[in-house]
Amino acid sequence: LTRLVSCSDRSFRIDARQLQRRFRSLQRAVHPDRFGQRPPKEQYYSEQHSSLINKAYQTLLNPLSRGLYLLELSGVEPAQETDCDADSAFLMEIMEINEKLAEPKNEDNLEEIETLIKAKQEELTREVTAAFERDDLQEAKKLLAKMKYFANLEDKLKAKKIPS
Repeated sequence: LTRLVSCSDRSFRIDARQLQRRFRSLQRAVHPDRFGQRPPKEQYYSEQHSSLINKAYQTLLNPLSRGLYLLELSGVEPAQETDCDADSAFLMEIMEINEKLAEPKNEDNLEEIETLIKAKQEELTREVTAAFERDDLQEAKKLLAKMKYFANLEDKLKAKKIPS
């Protein structure tokens, strides 16, 4: 994926604008709309590459998926849910947010939770960046496991905010 979008240095820190420019340039070149009148083999090639470019872009744009991908490239298994079990303060924090999310819908409460989750994700992203930059893959793995918990909370929050 990193080779596909010209991020050959395998760094966690990326230039989002440069990534977006590269993505658009690649998509223009292979987009299926450009291959509508071409032979079926070329249409298939276009669809496959367009899909792969989308996957690469989405993976690299999101800090959690980018970090997990870099661990995979380095041969490090992603953390299991139980890897955070030793950190009781962290688990208590996650449980408290889950409880707040379970309360009957309260707009102010949801805004507060959203702000908290966003701040935590930004803090963890900074810590993961630092861990990758000092090549501490085990620390990056632990931090990414925590990010996964907050990503799950984000998903729950989005589900609560969508009017039923």
